[in-house]
Amino acid sequence: MNIKRKTTEEYQGFEQGPIRPPSEAYSLLVRVTRNCPWNHCSFCPVYKDSRFSIRPKDHVIKDIDSIYRSVEIIQKTADGGGKVPLAEIRRTAGNYDHLDPRAFNAALNWASGGMRSVFIQDANSLIIKPSDLVEILTHLKTCFPWVERITSYARSHTIARISDDNLKAIRDAGLNRIHIGLESGSDKVLKMIKKGVTKETQIKAGLKVKKAGMELSEYVMPGLGGKAYSKEHAVETADALNQINPDFIRLRTLAIPNSVTLYDDYETGRFEKCTDLMMAEEVLLFIESLNGITSVLKSDHILNLFENLEGKFPEDKENMLDIVRRFLAMTPDRQCIYQVGRRLGYFSRLSDLEHPRRLERAQKACRQFGITPENVDEVIDELMRRFI
Repeated sequence: MNIKRKTTEEYQGFEQGPIRPPSEAYSLLVRVTRNCPWNHCSFCPVYKDSRFSIRPKDHVIKDIDSIYRSVEIIQKTADGGGKVPLAEIRRTAGNYDHLDPRAFNAALNWASGGMRSVFIQDANSLIIKPSDLVEILTHLKTCFPWVERITSYARSHTIARISDDNLKAIRDAGLNRIHIGLESGSDKVLKMIKKGVTKETQIKAGLKVKKAGMELSEYVMPGLGGKAYSKEHAVETADALNQINPDFIRLRTLAIPNSVTLYDDYETGRFEKCTDLMMAEEVLLFIESLNGITSVLKSDHILNLFENLEGKFPEDKENMLDIVRRFLAMTPDRQCIYQVGRRLGYFSRLSDLEHPRRLERAQKACRQFGITPENVDEVIDELMRRFI
């Protein structure tokens, strides 16, 4: 692991990293680390040309203080109804030379979403010293006591090595949700994609997060096992989640941009990518294999074939299965139209096929680009790369 630790690094002003979960769209982004300390996952295009480093604790504190000063001004200029008059705030901010413009813009975006949540960046910020993270979280809560949720990404490998006492201290300081990229519960798949963790460690980490009293989101990547391990990927991943019982299970369908190392295996045929139909069958098997849990399944990403594949176990399980089964029961032509309409943003659910205008747009795209059931997956692959 190549971790860059600068003890004499000069403060360069407020920072924010490049990514956050979709569920953190309205969160304040506080950058504690830069990039990813592992950075070997063969499917991931993020951070590949970037070196990992831990920001000095006092720099993070300065960032929080910059946000605090900006929030004070925003609150003073907000109208009596609690709404943020953006034009007036921007005009007023020009009178304050002490404001960091990047922090002000971040605070303005945060205020527009209600200032209820904070996301700690980047990819694995729990790798820092627990005492430093506790101090940062404490300062956040002191400055913004109304914040309801503070969240971070974390690797299972990292979580598994943190003591229960330290995790509890981090939770007590304010971190109340963890996002973990489980991706798969199959050791064969985890090894193939160079995840750097085993199923056993994934389970251990998830249980530790739950024991500490934090909410847990586990990310699963349909299609990650390819054709060779599709069934094993579905069954083993479900088995891991059955043992963890996370609060949220979030689907992120595999896409393979040409910037990732998995693309080389895909191009040479060493990795055979599943078709949309195969991935739907895999998702069906995955959901069928989820038992004894109370998790909420989310399909909140444009790469997923079914945006409305959402519900709580066990009560919504059959409804979710029915969505996938209805797609699988369609004719190939109907499936093709839905696939294209979904990836072009015309559809979000199967019932959108009954909307005449949306249906016509998807049919027109199929005619215009010569898309048929025989070549639809090739076209879909290209469309999905555009979203990465």
